[in-house]
Amino acid sequence: MNRTGDGTFRVTAGRVATWIATNALGKRDVWKGQIRQNRVPTPPAGKIYPLVQNSPFARKIASFVRLGADELQAVSELYQRRRKFAPGLELVHQGEIDQSAFIMADGWAFSYKILADGERQIVNFQIPGDFLGVRSMLFRNSDHNVEPITPIEASEVSKNELFQTFAKTPRLATAVLWAVSRDEAMVVEHLVGVGQRPAAERTAHLLLELNARLRLVGLGDKTGFACPLTQYHLADAVGLSAVHVNRVLREIREAGLMTFQNGRVTFDDYEGLVDFADFDRSYLDQDGPVSPY
Repeated sequence: MNRTGDGTFRVTAGRVATWIATNALGKRDVWKGQIRQNRVPTPPAGKIYPLVQNSPFARKIASFVRLGADELQAVSELYQRRRKFAPGLELVHQGEIDQSAFIMADGWAFSYKILADGERQIVNFQIPGDFLGVRSMLFRNSDHNVEPITPIEASEVSKNELFQTFAKTPRLATAVLWAVSRDEAMVVEHLVGVGQRPAAERTAHLLLELNARLRLVGLGDKTGFACPLTQYHLADAVGLSAVHVNRVLREIREAGLMTFQNGRVTFDDYEGLVDFADFDRSYLDQDGPVSPY
């Protein structure tokens, strides 16, 4: 099967053509149709919007604005350059210039800085729906690194592409500004946690935050979520040693609040954990569209 100049595919006559599009959760939606003139027809435009509308990025920004046809079309155009990255292969590298941004579709990543002595501070974790590297794209030089934790898929967006999209759809530009501001609010909350919260509370707070973010894009619920983080990731995010994190997680588990085992966070007493961590998710600002536009 070969791509033609008009973006369709040529296949052997008489066979059934399959057009596959990756959807919001990394699963696949398939349309099948008979071959005509040895080409796979492009799915009707109406078929594209449900995919875009249910993607993690669209679900996330829909918490701020209601997306119309123009915004959904603009989002679909931003998705065109989908790339895959293996764990350990940086998407964003500190000090680089002319850095692209990326819209996460599947997998987990983390942003961090390396100090002169080699110590690492994780600033935040990125999940599907997050827009990575916007600040690095706008700054002259990238001020941090972004590295996959799991294999990820992300759409690469250049500075020119983003500015052109913003010019065409100001409402989408406002939504992206909201998402970037929300990321800043999370970093502020992390700073408060590292500076003032006791170890167990700050660890629980971070995991409750991740759960809230994942629930927004359909990847978690009140019972818990799949979590690929190691104790070393958590340690570098909350300013503890891995040994201390292990002890803290054991204390929380023995209190009957939460269990983190075998790649899954399970909330044994969700409301109790919220009270324990003093978790108020209002800073995430994700309770429904608030923009008047």
